[in-house]
Amino acid sequence: MQPTYYTTIESPIGALMLVGDDVKLRGLHFVEGRRRREPEPGWVHDPAPLAYAERQIAEYFAGSRRVFDLPLETGGTPFQRAVWSALEQISYGETISYGMLAERIGNPRAVRAVGLANGSNPIALVIPCHRVIGANGSLVGYGGGLDRKTYLIDFERRMASRGEPERLVSGGLALQA
Repeated sequence: MQPTYYTTIESPIGALMLVGDDVKLRGLHFVEGRRRREPEPGWVHDPAPLAYAERQIAEYFAGSRRVFDLPLETGGTPFQRAVWSALEQISYGETISYGMLAERIGNPRAVRAVGLANGSNPIALVIPCHRVIGANGSLVGYGGGLDRKTYLIDFERRMASRGEPERLVSGGLALQA
């Protein structure tokens, strides 16, 4: 069985804890705030196995990445996984309501359940639960706090208004963001 690694990285929205192995990201949590997460017993603190995720998160905050290309392991119920999959389909810089998200998963009457699944998202930012807003356009329900949600939505809208991101160059290889 693969060990579970974790590391903490700094970001414009505060410290983030990455959890996973050298293949899949299993968690991205806030270190501070109402829904902060602590490392579990048995987890190994080692940034090296999570460097692949740290690099893409840095690219996102640099404005050069709009779509994450990370292998994920979310766990969760089939309903939660359906919601999280639908979250990944929300375009960068866009927002939708919880009702619209419920419609997208084919269950328009499950707005509250969608909200609960959204709030249980284990991989914040990468699975963009911050892009879901209230039906009236208000910012509601974000485990990282509304200040972080506001920052992320405003950041993505600013970056999206600039057009396509620049090509990334890493180690001499050109990567398309």
